[in-house]
Amino acid sequence: MLHNELLHTLALLKVEGIGDVVAKKLIKQCGSAAAVFQTSKKAFVAIDGIGDYLYKNLQEKKIFNLAENELRFIEKEQISYATFEDDSYPERLKHCADGPTVLFQTGAINLQNKRVINIVGTRQISPYGVAFTNTLLEDLAPLNPIIVSGFAYGVDIVAHQAAMQNNLQTIGVLAHGLNQIYPKSHKKYISQMEQNGGFMTEFWSTSNPDRENFIKRNRIVAGMCEATIVIESAEKGGSLITANIANDYNRDVFAVPGRITDKFSQGCNNLIKTQRAHLLNSVADLVYILNWDIDTKKESKPIQKQLFVSLTEEEQKIYDYLVNKENELMDIIALDCDFPIFKISSLLLNMELKGVIRPLPGKLFEAV
Repeated sequence: MLHNELLHTLALLKVEGIGDVVAKKLIKQCGSAAAVFQTSKKAFVAIDGIGDYLYKNLQEKKIFNLAENELRFIEKEQISYATFEDDSYPERLKHCADGPTVLFQTGAINLQNKRVINIVGTRQISPYGVAFTNTLLEDLAPLNPIIVSGFAYGVDIVAHQAAMQNNLQTIGVLAHGLNQIYPKSHKKYISQMEQNGGFMTEFWSTSNPDRENFIKRNRIVAGMCEATIVIESAEKGGSLITANIANDYNRDVFAVPGRITDKFSQGCNNLIKTQRAHLLNSVADLVYILNWDIDTKKESKPIQKQLFVSLTEEEQKIYDYLVNKENELMDIIALDCDFPIFKISSLLLNMELKGVIRPLPGKLFEAV
């Protein structure tokens, strides 16, 4: 049996001249999508910003034929969906005026976790970008965020894979309908993705991965997340569009710096230089800027930490160093312990989470 409200929502989206902004306005004003089609012409054209031509287009019979075809696909394939008024719709996306009227999804997506971030970047990711992404996701694992990306080549798929390796929920936002996958070489990841999150799109089964769809897709990626992280990007690229949209939505943006001679660091460096992104060296930067509340206060003596907390060899080296110091600057710890600065930041955060060290003002750290 066809779902009446969804049918009318889909039909409304096929009306010439009606996009997401107008569709949501009409649904709110009339009370439901079905009610939009039952509203008299006088009441309809009286709605602010709505004209006679839209009412005329609303009478086209073909829009319901298209809607019924799509609804049959949704029912046959058991596609889940959420309209902008549903509790299962991404909360942050509800506050974006141009957010999709309805989203379709597959898998086991659960958006109750409020820590939702997206990781984007070039399709030609470098070994440095791969290493940074893998380290970032490993260090993020204790914080259990949802990782969103676009399931494309390069940074996207590396981020999805790293999330799954660390048992984090990950969501691929697609630029086409759920009857296909792009790129085709990523079909091998579908099953694991749907077990660890899934896929989301606003596009119908009749939609192909056209260029303009990727730009529309980017607003979902940016809008549903607390923050956008750009790993690597050339001076121009799709990930910079996502970063700009995130800025417009008043979301935090982070960029990983790189050498000025590296082509795929220019976009990130420019974001930082123009103050459109925070510089990201490690998870510690993310936690600090987003003000994630992490309780690291432990009332135990250092010897107890050694007995009951499992430290890696690198963490043990830092802990032993700090035990012999009253406190020390992060840069000095990195220098004396022979760790690169991006590595020391993530190690210190993990040790904070384990309760063996605590941060002090001025980037100082001490053993607990």
